[in-house]
Amino acid sequence: MPAKSKAQQKAAGAALAAKRGAAKPSALKGASKQMYKSMSEKQLDDFASTKRKGKPDYVEDSPIPAQKAKRKKAAKKAAVTRAKNAKKKTAKKAR
Repeated sequence: MPAKSKAQQKAAGAALAAKRGAAKPSALKGASKQMYKSMSEKQLDDFASTKRKGKPDYVEDSPIPAQKAKRKKAAKKAAVTRAKNAKKKTAKKAR
């Protein structure tokens, strides 16, 4: 089965390198680590050998961009909260 996105292809390439011993499995993160544990070398080879040309960076239904968007939203919310708290603190000191 070919990769559906550039991100899948890259992750499969990293996992395949670890499976073959060219890279350390402990250096893997996220999707590549999950692929390393759950897929055979043949499956990883199929994913990694997919051509990137014409593929999207990410696939909409993939969990990776969804998690990234969720973290970004949480970080934005935290920044707003910090700004409000800082504003309150400076207002208290001015009194």
